[in-house]
Amino acid sequence: MTVNSQLPPCSILLLAGGRGQRMGGQDKGLLQWQGEPLIAHLQRQTRQLTDDLIISCNRNRERYAPFADQLVGDDEEDFPGPLAGIRAGLKAARHPHLLVLPCDVPRIDATLLQDMRETANLNHDKPLMLRHDGHWEPLLCVIPVALLPAFEAAWSAGERSPGRVMRSLGATALQCPDNDPRLANLNTPELLNAHNTVSD
Repeated sequence: MTVNSQLPPCSILLLAGGRGQRMGGQDKGLLQWQGEPLIAHLQRQTRQLTDDLIISCNRNRERYAPFADQLVGDDEEDFPGPLAGIRAGLKAARHPHLLVLPCDVPRIDATLLQDMRETANLNHDKPLMLRHDGHWEPLLCVIPVALLPAFEAAWSAGERSPGRVMRSLGATALQCPDNDPRLANLNTPELLNAHNTVSD
């Protein structure tokens, strides 16, 4: 892959701090897919794009540490949701933009990551979210770190939806094809097993 060196540097946050309810409470980022933990696939796709790779995790920090430059955790107990992880990532980010990905989209590719960064750079003061099949994908986004105070204010007001926060801040959309296989969300045992073949 050729990285566009004209793009400003960005921090990247991999979200792996959830309760894993659909996985029976297992730590989702460490579940095996095609012979490796899910987090390893995301790390491989993103490693060369940043010198600030952050993983949000609330368990098994010693197992996540080799995959990241920094680890962050939620500032409240009992798994308060992905917005908590995004806030922690925004606070820790060393670059002006934070690209966010959930740990259960191992089919994401370099082209889409590049498109996200390029589109975000064109609208550099607004959040960017992927959109497909008529829906926003709020956990596949790029957020200007300067918007942290707005995220903190929304959190303090009781908001827990990352998508609502970003839409309220005038988020732009990067439209993806319907049924885009790169966005396959392997968030249940059935989906993970259905896609868990090397030849698939």
